[in-house]
Amino acid sequence: MDRIVCSRRMFAKGFAGAAALAVAGGLGLAGCSSQDAPQGGSTPAAGARKVGVLQLTEHPALDAANRGFVAALEADGIAVAIDQQNAQNDQSACQTIASKFVNDGCDLVLAIGTPAAQSMVGATSEIPVVCTAITDFVAAGLVEDGDAPGGNVTGTSDMNPVAEQIDLLQRLLPGAKAVGLLYCTAEPNSKIQIDLASAELKKLGLEPVEFTASSSNEVQQVVESMVGKVDAIYTPTDNTIASAMTTIAMIANEAKIPTICGEVAHVEAGGLASISINYEELGRRAGEMAIQILADGADPAEMPVQQMSAAECDVVFNGKTAELLGVDTAPLTADGGTDVSA
Repeated sequence: MDRIVCSRRMFAKGFAGAAALAVAGGLGLAGCSSQDAPQGGSTPAAGARKVGVLQLTEHPALDAANRGFVAALEADGIAVAIDQQNAQNDQSACQTIASKFVNDGCDLVLAIGTPAAQSMVGATSEIPVVCTAITDFVAAGLVEDGDAPGGNVTGTSDMNPVAEQIDLLQRLLPGAKAVGLLYCTAEPNSKIQIDLASAELKKLGLEPVEFTASSSNEVQQVVESMVGKVDAIYTPTDNTIASAMTTIAMIANEAKIPTICGEVAHVEAGGLASISINYEELGRRAGEMAIQILADGADPAEMPVQQMSAAECDVVFNGKTAELLGVDTAPLTADGGTDVSA
């Protein structure tokens, strides 16, 4: 069986540092460059397809999506040479990497995160681009219609089950009245989620109160300003908020303010609970779409954007945080919820 080959930038969970080469088809080496050596890499083995991966930044959810994508290709056995590039949350780096992939003649590109996807769309209308960890493909200007993309772009959306998350908040925190909605103004996808959360809170007779930061440097001060003003906090899948979640949880938990989170990494960092998309599964589905394009000649224009339903998401909670806050997690355990505090 042909094997996947890549020289990839290693990720936060269980990976570190350098590039690695594997054997393709048992006959030769197929290499691809890492972020540390953007012009390097061996010549791919005959028949191997060039796949570029442009990841916005190192982040637990994005890393998991990347792993899932690669795992799908490995499981299929399609011969590919993967060039892993991480933009380190730099928009200009996204554009540079996107141009590199076009110049390298990649057969397909995986874009992880909205700015990465937008850079690829700006760089090519010909190379198939599969995106993942994108909240709203249409709002981001990536496709004309999620059901009929109509161009060279498709992928998997990480739109949260916001209504179910707000319902979870009310079930766990029945005494909450004012809910702080914490997000970064530099991330349009976060505002989409916040608007949905605000509407759901109002339906339940709860008061949404928005708190914003324009960068990670402002988050601590903003969270400190929430103390005494809200009974609970909701955080969307926001990269800036995720990077500061340990600080957010420390301040909120000390003030006995529970945090309902957009995804599991926030909970692992000290938030209370979430109904969370499984980002590795999200990436795996993006990988399956890539296989359809590379191996079967599928047209991205005719491949609907995929989205995980609430029923497919994971109920997760932080047992240590729950104990600190005095929140009963028995209902979550009964629902098959997982304690991720270990």
